Amino acid sequence: MASEKQQEQQEQQEQQEQKESPTQDHTDNAQPKDEVTTKGREIKDNLDQLLDEIDEILEEDSEEFVENYIQRGGE
Repeated sequence: MASEKQQEQQEQQEQQEQKESPTQDHTDNAQPKDEVTTKGREIKDNLDQLLDEIDEILEEDSEEFVENYIQRGGE
């Protein structure tokens, strides 16, 4: 009986220590999966294309705006 009681106390102490100790963050050693990396590259490429299109549109619109502004005599 004494050993059972000691074992119970030991288990309770270990459980309490686990609750009190901060959880370790294992993300430092995490390696991204190939499929996630590939998907990330695809998203980045699509985003770059979209930003390039936006730049082209803004450039064309700004040139048109300036031309119209100059033709009206700067009013």
